[in-house]
Amino acid sequence: MNTVASLYAADGGGGLVYPPLDGSTHADIVIVGAGLTGLSAALHLAEKGVKVIVLETEQPGWGASGRNGGQVNPGLKPLPSQVEQDFGPVYGPALVDAAWNAPNLVFDLIERHGIACAALRGGTVRAATAPAQLAPLRQLTEECQKRGWPVQWLEPADMLARSGNALYCGGMLDARGGQLDPLAYTRGLAQAAAKAGASLYGGTRVSSFARQGDAWQVQTGQGSVRADRLLFATNGYTDKAWDALRRSVVPVYSGIVASTPLPEERAARILAQHEVLYELGQITTYYRVDAQRRLLMGGRSYSHHLHGASAFPYLVQRALTLWPELRDISWTHGWNGQLGVTLDHYPHWHEPEPGLLACVGYNGRGVAMATVMGQYIAHYVTGQGTSLFPPTPVKPIAGHFGWKMGVAGRILWGRLADRLGCSFKTNVKKGSSHSPLNSG
Repeated sequence: MNTVASLYAADGGGGLVYPPLDGSTHADIVIVGAGLTGLSAALHLAEKGVKVIVLETEQPGWGASGRNGGQVNPGLKPLPSQVEQDFGPVYGPALVDAAWNAPNLVFDLIERHGIACAALRGGTVRAATAPAQLAPLRQLTEECQKRGWPVQWLEPADMLARSGNALYCGGMLDARGGQLDPLAYTRGLAQAAAKAGASLYGGTRVSSFARQGDAWQVQTGQGSVRADRLLFATNGYTDKAWDALRRSVVPVYSGIVASTPLPEERAARILAQHEVLYELGQITTYYRVDAQRRLLMGGRSYSHHLHGASAFPYLVQRALTLWPELRDISWTHGWNGQLGVTLDHYPHWHEPEPGLLACVGYNGRGVAMATVMGQYIAHYVTGQGTSLFPPTPVKPIAGHFGWKMGVAGRILWGRLADRLGCSFKTNVKKGSSHSPLNSG
């Protein structure tokens, strides 16, 4: 197995190792990908008595689900009113309610299944880094408050008190957000799904799939599965087994560095109420202080695998810009990974053929949104509800082969926009100025 040198892996060790699939078997549904979408779907399906098989190339939580920033953030990139406009009177309100209340399901599953993942629920702070971001952020705050959601506006003085630095010109706190160890959470969902009756296989890459009669035949290196339905839950790590799906999302890399535990008096000045924070803008950072008082800083990354804190000097420098008093702390871990970004910044739900399903593209909001999507997939498969939003055709992105150059150019553009204090609008839904490189 390819190892990831993350803080979470160091804390949790190797975890349970699920064996590879060996031989032929059958199921009601076979799920490709043991991240949060696939495992949430497997858990909710197994609890309904559905025979589920999950196939994972590595081990549960190996991808973005287990190496993200650990932020449990409510909402989508666009404003709630924009979501309702884009998806219409039937899907729009349901999607808004599900997305903005998604953290509720995460923390409910943690409690119900006794998942030990250092969960803390201190809320999510959206921090304005430039005056141009204040108007859309105020609009978001007003829309949330009109819906009766637990949000509050934060003046610069409030931001200073919460973040410990004076660089923010405003913000919004959403009490539904929080933080956790994402690898421990994902592994906990895997164990809960297995306990409910799902069969999980690690070290099992899907090589091909095809419709045979009234079922789907999925081929792996050492075995095969025949199932009525096939769900791809692979997001930013979708490979060429379904190449069109792979080319419909951009696998943007995000990196994270983690410090040694902060002294109590310093930790007391940085998100002391266990909030998580992400900055608005284009090429920005997100951060939190975990239960062991370790500072985790995340943000953009070079588009290849990196490890070690020294590989992410810009994240360390950002921390020192925010808090110069931290110059004497050490940084123990650094790692990165791929998140799935779509051109419209919405998750995409596909059903191009009967029984062939896919959900990809969480745009940096995967911890909460992927968990909810798994639940909705289970409702849909069992006929107990509709899909959360209407299915769309799988549309490969033109020039996808050059995605690394495109991301590099987008980062350079974003840096310029941030320096000028601009609010980027091109190819982003109206009212949104959020970077696609947020943490979860």
